[in-house]
Amino acid sequence: MTPSNLYAQRRALVSSQLGAGGIAIIPTALERQRNRDSDFLFRHDSYFYYLTGFTEPNACLVITAEGEATLFCQPKDAEREVWDGLRLGPAAAPAALGVQAAFASTELASQMPKMLENRSTVWYPFATHKGLETQVDGWLNSVRARVRFGALCPQQQRDVCAILDEMRLVKDAHELTIMRRASQISARAHVRAMQRSATMLRAGQEVREYHLDAELLHEFRQHGSQYPAYGSIVAAGANACVLHYRADAGLIHNGDLVLIDAGCELDGYASDITRTFPANGTFTGPQRLLYDLVLASQDAAVAATRAGARFIEPHEATVKVLAQGLLDVGLLDKNKVGNAQDVIANRSYFQFYMHRTGHWLGMDVHDCGSYVEPSEVGQVSERKDPLSGEIIKDRPSRVLQPGMVLTIEPGLYVRPAPGVPEQFHNIGIRIEDDAVVTPTGCELITRDVPVKADEIEALMRA
Repeated sequence: MTPSNLYAQRRALVSSQLGAGGIAIIPTALERQRNRDSDFLFRHDSYFYYLTGFTEPNACLVITAEGEATLFCQPKDAEREVWDGLRLGPAAAPAALGVQAAFASTELASQMPKMLENRSTVWYPFATHKGLETQVDGWLNSVRARVRFGALCPQQQRDVCAILDEMRLVKDAHELTIMRRASQISARAHVRAMQRSATMLRAGQEVREYHLDAELLHEFRQHGSQYPAYGSIVAAGANACVLHYRADAGLIHNGDLVLIDAGCELDGYASDITRTFPANGTFTGPQRLLYDLVLASQDAAVAATRAGARFIEPHEATVKVLAQGLLDVGLLDKNKVGNAQDVIANRSYFQFYMHRTGHWLGMDVHDCGSYVEPSEVGQVSERKDPLSGEIIKDRPSRVLQPGMVLTIEPGLYVRPAPGVPEQFHNIGIRIEDDAVVTPTGCELITRDVPVKADEIEALMRA
């Protein structure tokens, strides 16, 4: 299947869910100014790209319940194209993208009231495009101005993300092919950074976090990735205990652990890998002890990831291993917190492990899709959080299906604190892989970079 046919099929599926008289408006992202006379590198809106494969700015897609797709895009402009590059233009768009009609983006304001007239429901992404709701209000006001001439104005507004989130949650073969390739590129980047760290330290050179970040960026672009999927985390020593630390100028010392959370974006799809490794290529005893514990918890989560399982089950499997492990290594005192079941019930592990074990992955690194099972959304239970005292409403966790993609990323982050053994101070560890759910388990598509401690040490000696 050609990409053009694939996008047409997706648009047709959206159309079939709009209801009689429905119309959907899906814009791409806005260009953003970085500073004077300079914009941030443009990145398309994921919903828009999912339905068009079109990457130019200033574009908007309109789909009707009758199956008509109309694209608004930048008009051809010889002068601007000298500065900004060639534009597809509305004349070429139908043949190139498989839409039924196309207009210049400058005609959006005049055409949309006509397209909304006599429609029953207007669908658009809620709370994702600043100013879009105001635009829709303006277009609807123009329709209302014609009611005395017999025009009907849409009576309902609905969130098109409700349709698109469900579609994007299960990846097709085309998407999985891209995601596997993105994962391979990212894995090579992690390998390159690991080896650079050990090589520079062995040579007696000063190593900083940005040196390793440079290796990641080089490998991403070398193999065709358009950009990083998110701001890369390269955190040495105590910096690894900051969950969203960004690659900076921190000095990497001989004996430090380095946590790298980085992945490339390829053709609109993200990868997301975290590896933690000894900067010089050899784990110390305390580092190895905690690393093996985190890896064991990830192994348990991987084993729990399969079609038919709930999204929450890998996290529960991780926490079960970590709770017992924290007691075994002495980070938690059983005389104070009780046994592993008590640690879980009271969330005593939260001091060292404060995030979930995974998230959806796709076009966005934290991809769209509900974590609640849609058929069971009305089943609500309440519980009191043992740490905050907050009353939390729980709904049944999502049932995993083949083709869903999620990350599996347990960790431990040990900050100096009373009662925390000094040998573990400032050790931050996270291990993250990307998993495609299969009928019998899951496929880890990011294991081209080693994960076992012995294999990491062997790689860094090479």
